Amino acid sequence: MPAAADQPPAPASSGAARPEARPLRVALLGCGVVGTEVARGLLENSAELAARAGAPLEVVGIAVRDASRPREGIPAGLLTEDAEGLVAQADVVVELMGGIEPARTLILSALARGASVVTANKQLLAEQGPVLFEAADDARADLSFEAAVAGAIPIVRPVRESLAGDQVQRVLGIVNGTTNYVLDEMTSQGLDLEDVVKRAQELGYAEADPTADVDGFDAAAKAAILASLAFHTRVSIHQVAREGIRGITRDDVDWARRTGYVLKLLAIAERTSEGVAARVHPALVPTDHPLAAVRGAFNAVFVEAESAGPLMFYGQGAGGRPTSSAVLGDLVSAARDRLVGGKGPRESAYASLPVLSADAAVTRYQVRLEVADRTGVLAQVAGVLADHGVSIDTVRQSEALTASFEAEPASEPAAEVEPEETEPVARLVITTHAAREASLAATVAALDGLEPVRQITSVLRVEGV
Repeated sequence: MPAAADQPPAPASSGAARPEARPLRVALLGCGVVGTEVARGLLENSAELAARAGAPLEVVGIAVRDASRPREGIPAGLLTEDAEGLVAQADVVVELMGGIEPARTLILSALARGASVVTANKQLLAEQGPVLFEAADDARADLSFEAAVAGAIPIVRPVRESLAGDQVQRVLGIVNGTTNYVLDEMTSQGLDLEDVVKRAQELGYAEADPTADVDGFDAAAKAAILASLAFHTRVSIHQVAREGIRGITRDDVDWARRTGYVLKLLAIAERTSEGVAARVHPALVPTDHPLAAVRGAFNAVFVEAESAGPLMFYGQGAGGRPTSSAVLGDLVSAARDRLVGGKGPRESAYASLPVLSADAAVTRYQVRLEVADRTGVLAQVAGVLADHGVSIDTVRQSEALTASFEAEPASEPAAEVEPEETEPVARLVITTHAAREASLAATVAALDGLEPVRQITSVLRVEGV
């Protein structure tokens, strides 16, 4: 039997008292919709959060533009316009201001002082992420950003940590609640886009200027973040191909339904043998795909991993309370790290894969066009696709229309005015097999110049097949 000195020390009793930790000083930058909910959470649930973090979380101040304006439920004494002074006295800085400046300068200042930082600033991360991550590494400080993508949905931590032992192949996400609400209402109510955007503004889902949502800028920033995490490669928002929903019509939505699809604005990040591609655009999603069932302003992220297979993350992607949940979760984690002298995960960009252009992406097209309803036209159309290496999955022809057209005017007036000639026009809906974006775009351009083609009505990508 080993001597007593060789025996391992007895474990401490689970009920042993712990020395009381010094309160951690928390500075909030911004008191908008999300900032207000975070402040309320910290003030109203202080005991619970202290127990989870391991130390009291003391709000030392909230930086705002106008400290004289009262905020409901927020003590006036906490409000200050001196953001720099507030950062200087904080252990943890929570940045909820948005935009590039002064958020960037304040975060870098906090990190340089060794403070942990929690942010929901997707735009800043998508544009300046490498600068921030390097500053955090140099200071051995946490930089957490769960709330920057998909609001309350835990997606950053699962992709960065839970799947660190796997290889993510593809990420498809509905990451903008405004556009999902708009497309869902167009589908279920048969409304025009402009009318639904106005309704979304009235309900608070859309800003007074909906450009960031409708034109895909918000989703593109989130796509850049997800691509960087999933593929261990730095991807900037400027490397994300972007197309919004502004051009979507009721006819597009109706044809999606008739052909077995639902229209969604998707953020897509994928790894190929050549590198990494990230894009945002409206897409037709099969009705049996999990993303097709995401309704209203909800978000969802569908991850395809080599070993884990398909994974779905679903929940509220915006709003003060849902987003504050993610912010407070990051805050508690940062507090725990500080108490044990540790640090959260570093940026992982070791793979440094090439970031491909939009033309290299592989997708499918659904093309709707009107053609002269005569023998041989379908063969001509199929020939154009074959010439560009694009194969046809399905072709659907709808009822013929009667189109009128006038001949070119003669150099001299005719003695008699001939009646207008008419020609029946057929509607074709062609869905392709997967091909490179460049080949598909060239095919559409060639179809547009084909003599029997009267009009290309719509071109939409098909994803999730």
